[in-house]
Order: sequence, then C-alpha cells, then structure tokens
Amino acid sequence: MSERFVCIHGHFYQPPRENPWLEAVDPEDSAAPFHDWNARIAEECYAPNSAARILDEQGRICRIVNNYSRISFNVGPTLLAWLKRQQPETLQAMVAADRAAQARFNGHGSAIAQVYNHLIMPLASRRDKITQIRWGIDDFRHHFGRDPEGMWLAETAVDTETLELLAEAGIRFTILAPHQALQVRRIGDGDWQVPKRLNTAVAYRCPLPSGREISLFFYHGGLAADVAFGDLLRDGGRLARQVVGSFSRDKAPQLAHLATDGETFGHHHRFGEMALAYCLDSIERESLAQLTVYGEFLERFPPQQEVRIHDNTSWSCAHGIERWRSDCGCRIDLQRNWHQRWRAPLRAALDWLRDELAEIFITGAQRLFPDPWQARNAYVEVLLDRSRAASFVDAQARRELTASEREQALGLLEMQRQAQAMYTSCGWFFDDISGIESQQVLRFAARALHLAADAGYPDLVEPFLQRLELVPCNDPRWRHGRQLFEEKILPTRVDLAHVAAHHAIASGFSGRERPAVEALPIYCYRAREKALEQHSVDGSRLCLGRVDIASDITWERGEFLFAVLHIGGYSLNAGLLPCRDDAHYQAFRSEVLPPFTGGDLAEVLLQLDRRFGAASYNLWHLFADERRNLIEEILADTLRDVEREFRVIHDRHLNLLRFLRDLSVPLPPQLTIPVGSILNSDLQRALAAEPCDIDALHASIDEALTLGIEVDRPALAHVASRRISALLEAVAAEPGAADRLQAASDLLDQFAHWGLKVDLWRAQTRFFELYAAGNVPTTPGAVALAERLQVRLA
Repeated sequence: MSERFVCIHGHFYQPPRENPWLEAVDPEDSAAPFHDWNARIAEECYAPNSAARILDEQGRICRIVNNYSRISFNVGPTLLAWLKRQQPETLQAMVAADRAAQARFNGHGSAIAQVYNHLIMPLASRRDKITQIRWGIDDFRHHFGRDPEGMWLAETAVDTETLELLAEAGIRFTILAPHQALQVRRIGDGDWQVPKRLNTAVAYRCPLPSGREISLFFYHGGLAADVAFGDLLRDGGRLARQVVGSFSRDKAPQLAHLATDGETFGHHHRFGEMALAYCLDSIERESLAQLTVYGEFLERFPPQQEVRIHDNTSWSCAHGIERWRSDCGCRIDLQRNWHQRWRAPLRAALDWLRDELAEIFITGAQRLFPDPWQARNAYVEVLLDRSRAASFVDAQARRELTASEREQALGLLEMQRQAQAMYTSCGWFFDDISGIESQQVLRFAARALHLAADAGYPDLVEPFLQRLELVPCNDPRWRHGRQLFEEKILPTRVDLAHVAAHHAIASGFSGRERPAVEALPIYCYRAREKALEQHSVDGSRLCLGRVDIASDITWERGEFLFAVLHIGGYSLNAGLLPCRDDAHYQAFRSEVLPPFTGGDLAEVLLQLDRRFGAASYNLWHLFADERRNLIEEILADTLRDVEREFRVIHDRHLNLLRFLRDLSVPLPPQLTIPVGSILNSDLQRALAAEPCDIDALHASIDEALTLGIEVDRPALAHVASRRISALLEAVAAEPGAADRLQAASDLLDQFAHWGLKVDLWRAQTRFFELYAAGNVPTTPGAVALAERLQVRLA
C-alpha cells in the first residue's frame, strides 16, 4: 500500500490595527457588534478552531477537537501579541495544540514561525530582512517554547537572498505556491527542467549560492483555490474526498497539502472550522491517508529533487511582487475604475523615510551600543516583555548609561520598530491609499517621524509630505497623500500633553472625590497624580490637578498642571501647562479657585483662557474608547427622555398598529420607528434581567412578529449568545444548577420561536465539556438543553 499523507496549512494573520501611540486598537464600527475586527475574527475563527465541533449522522455534536493540533499553522507575531492581551485562552489553546502535535507527529509541532511584520521580503533591505527573521524566530520561541522548523513568508513573497537568510538562521523549510518553482531536477542529475506541471506531492531541496540549502514545499494550487474561493468548506466529507482525490497512482510516498489564509476556516466561510475538523476526522477514521505536518514529512522523506525558484514572486500577485510597488492591475474591487498608481510613490516615500531614519539611528545609537543593528535585532526581547527594557539596555550598552541616554536609546529603537511596521504588506494590497490599511502604515510612519523629532531631527516631516504629494488618491475627498496625511493621520498624534489632557478630562468629568493615585495606567503610559481636587458650585464642577505622565515604551516623562471646568452636559473646557514645581501649581490654583467658589464662571473662563490659550482641550481629545463611554454617559439622560416619549407612542398606538396590520395596510414609519426602538429596549432588558425574564421576552418577540417590525437582530443575537454562555458558566461554577440549565433551554426555545440565529459554539462547547466531566445532571431541563444545543448525550 502506498504511503499517503495529508497536511493543511492555515496562515492566521491580521494586519496590526493598534494606534501606534497607545499600543491599543481603536473602536472599528464596521466590526459591530464587536469592538474591532480582531475581536470579531477571533470570535468567528481563531477561538472556534480551538474547539471545533464534529457532528454525527443526526447533526448532533459528538466530538470537539482542537484543529490547531492536526493542521500546520502559523500566527502572525503582531496577532499573537493581540491574542495574549485580549484572548489569552485562545493563545493558550494554540500553544497546547502545538505540544499535542509534537506527541502526534514524532516530535514535530504543528506551528511554524512567520516574518515579524508581514512585509514583502524581496522589497526589504538585507538589514531589514535579517531583523524580520530574527524577530519572527524569537517571537516564536517566546510563545511556543521551542525553535521553529519552518517560517512563513508574507504573501509567500520570495527571493534568493531571503532563502539564504532563512537557511543561515536555521530555518529548515518554507511553503510556496506552485508557480514559484522555476526549474527542477533529480538530485545528482545535471540538467534543470522547466516543469510542465509541478509535482507538489514531495519536498524539494533548494541549493543556494552560498552553499547552504533549504527545503521547499509547493502547495497544491487547485485545492487551495477551491478551499479559499470555492464551496468545499460547505461539506467536510467532500473536502476530505477532494484532498485524497489529488493523490496520483504512484506508490511512492505522497503529500497532499494546501495552504490558505487561516481566516478561511470560520471567518470567510462560516462553520469552515467544522468542515475542516470533519475533513481531518474522516481522513483518519476511514484510513484514507495519514495526517502529518511539514517537519515530520521532511524528516521521513527527505527531498529527492532540487528546485530553483522564480525570484520576486508571491502567491497573491500574478505579476510577481508588483502589487506592492506598481499599478499592476491587481486589486479587490474590479467594478470600480480606480488606478493603483499611488503604490509606487508611496513605497518611494517610505523608502526615503526608512533611509533617513537609519541614518538618525546609527548616528545616535553608535554612541550608546557597540553594535546598533545587533541591538535592533535583539530589541524583540523588549517587545515581548516591556519589563525587560532596563536589563536589555544595560546588556546592549557599551557603558553605564545615564537616565536620559536610556530614554534616548529606547526612543531610537522604538523609531526603528515603527519603521519596520510601516512596511506591513496590507498597506499596498488594496485599492487606494485612503483605505484603512494604507492609513495604518502612514500612522506608523507618523509615529516614526515623531520619535525622530524627539531625537532631535524635526526636519523630516516637510520632505516626507512633499513626497506624499506625488501619491495620487482615488477617493475624491483627498487630492493626494499629503492632504490625507495632514487631515487624517497627523491629528491622531499623541504626545505627553495629550495623555495628560485625557487624564484631566476623564478626572474632571467624573467629578468623584478620590485620593491622588500613585500609578494610574493609561494605555502604554502611566499617570502619577501629585494633586487632584474636585469642587462643585450650583451644578458646575472644577477639577484641578498636577500629574506626572511617563511612557512605558520610551520612558519619556513630563509633569503638568491642569484645570477642567464642566458646566454641564457636553460643555467642558480643559487646559494644561507644563508644571515646574508645587509652588507653580499653588500659584495657579490660587488664581482659578476663588472666582469659581464665588460663582463667577465668566472670570474662571477668562482665567483659563489667559492661562492656557492654545493649550485648551475638550471632549474630542479623549482617546476613542473613553470618548465613546463619556458620550454614552452624557447621552444617557437624553436617551431616557426619548425612550419615555417613544413608550407613550408605543402604548397609545399599539392597537392601531395591530389594526393596520390586520387590514394589510403598510405601517407608517412615524409609528414603527419608535415602536421598534421600544421593542429593542424591552428585549435587551429581558435578556439582561437576573433571572432572565422569559415572559417579557416572549411578549416582546410575539409583538415584533405580529407587527412585522424588524429589530436589531445582530445586536440582540450577540447579547443572546453571551447570555446563554453566561448561564453555562454559572453551571460550571455550581455543578448541578438545574435552574440555569432550564433557563438556557427556555431561552433557546424563544430564539427558535423568533427565528433568531444565535452563535452557539461557545455554549455548545461548554455544555459538551460539562457533560463529559459529569457536571450535568440528567434532568428534563438538561436533556432539553442538549437537544436545543444539538449535543449528543451518551
């Protein structure tokens, strides 16, 4: 019997979305009801793949498996950092899966590394390539606790120099698309041949000019395309048949393998993780082939053939790597007549900036480090754990550094980090420079410019802007990249004064008396309050304070005094200035406080204007999440008033709406809008009540169905999913809580009655785990819940 093996590779990656000044992702409304796209995709893909459901013939869940333990996968380092902060349980499941894979696949894990910033390696300088590989390897070691065997190249973009550097770094293999193979021959044969159809079922050895070599796997292009862009993920059994159907009749060992974006399994294709799980389970259960990972296959079946690559090619551009440097025609929206002439001048502008920043770095860092570029390569140690910054600088420095020199060293290294991030491939992948991905790389560039200015080089901004003038924009709102940068990017810049203003406004608006705090975290900054006082007169509030702001990233710090006058609603005036010492603060306080306590608000405003002038701030200067929270607080009273008015309309005209519906008369929007709003509110309250108000929920659902009024189903489904999961977590905390099981079953009955599609994977997974652990009593409610959740009970 021939030896047949299957390996499916998932490239799990999201472009970094963090605000480069705050190290946090701002709200993204297009991802609603989630905070941002990372959160949404994690819930649709990354987490479900760690607990993928397998169904029996009756469509009931019979097994739950961790897909990451049975596939090959890589996770972008910047995504790993986000998972560590926001979804540590998913990251832990990935790491556990890699350990399980080592036991399954003869010591070879399922995870491989990735170049750190997902930049296009053939377009990077040699120095940047080395950093990307080094950072990717060290990041992998940090998270997975072992050396990587393979490394994923962003967009599989490859050139010979990149392969040389991978091999030099100890990487054994990478994965490419079949069209990236140029010539092949059997090892030991003299003549290279251009393959008519590349045999993707074997590993290849790629000899390199230096004498080194690296192994290459070329995935099956047809399978990959059908999974990513076809309908194979609608049926896991069909996927399994298609994969094993790709084997030839050759009796030699064969590898059927494909590579695709990991987000294919659950985000791009809903329930794709279930199809993947069923596919792998079918292949093993029916002995159709053996599952493997690339490292194991390479060890068992070393290459018998050699390959030369097509330099400067990738998996996602038919023109090589032109998608990231020219108007090659590759784009997303083929219906829009937009050009991509902006790509080349954008790259040219960033290349110029990169080279200028390199000069600044070497000039400043050579006074601090024996080898500045080695220090940059090692800086990933700090990116992985900011608490190591002090010991890192001490280890890298040529001598004992002063406090200001340490700050300078960290600023220069952080500047280089931003210079790497501004080449994230997504910045060129889409259709216009006005897209959020291109704006993000410009934000990284703006942060690098900011750090260059802090290092004493403020003169780079205007030359950079002049280069951005050459970047045309398709979006009619902006003529060119310069206008976009000045209107959209520069206003997002954050400095110590802005952080202090945020702290002042948040403190002033709360109006709560509290003692000064020694170390209050504000994203990647810390506020040390030296004075904080709240005063109220006739509904107006005045907050005065003195605060020290320090960056956790660069250690820069500054002290400020501030005043915030909140007259009511959204009327708020704030100002701050650098504070010299306590005497400075006390003098300021003595000028502002007396007119306020005397009720002379006009004089207070005059004093604030005289003191602060242009250094004035308002609600806009709060950071995005806190600004939204504050606006919700401000609007709360107004929305309660509106709801009261809407409820009057609801109660007064409900019978009229029913009458009109019975007559098949269209309902007037002047009535359906307020009534729909009330139904939304009532449904939210019924779901949030403790215990859940099933009767109220049923009444509101019936009313919506009877009237045919559509409510916010996605938002309600999101809340409903969390409520069901919360009930099962309560059962986990208190095994045998039959009332919670019955409540969950009743809720699901209501959702089914309404036709509300609720994502139940978390609830199903938790119930399955609880049942397997013997923590679910065999009560009628538990049996009913198992039926609603489609979980098979033994």
